[in-house]
Amino acid sequence: MIFGGAMAVFEGIAAIAKDDLFLTTRHYVFEFSLAGWGWVHLILGIVIVLAGCCVLTGALWARFFGVFVAGLGAIANFLWIPYYPVWATVLVAVNLFIVWALCHGMHHEAEHDRVA
Repeated sequence: MIFGGAMAVFEGIAAIAKDDLFLTTRHYVFEFSLAGWGWVHLILGIVIVLAGCCVLTGALWARFFGVFVAGLGAIANFLWIPYYPVWATVLVAVNLFIVWALCHGMHHEAEHDRVA
């Protein structure tokens, strides 16, 4: 989570700085300014990093929060695909993997508690 969040932070900084890496598309359904998307990714990336740090404490609420913010990250990056297709696709995959890993871990902990 910390790595995926850091990637989103860098993505946000690059978009706010209006880097030349991004495509400008017209008539996209979710059309925001590049700087607007940059702020979305920057803030969401910071929250994902913080959630990742909380997950390391082992708190159950942190896992649920992590699933929620990683899901938001996947949606935000899906909507970001027209601006930077490869980076956005990688981050969608990273966020979906985070959701899977957090849910999979909760499932195994519940089984372990039931057996004990």
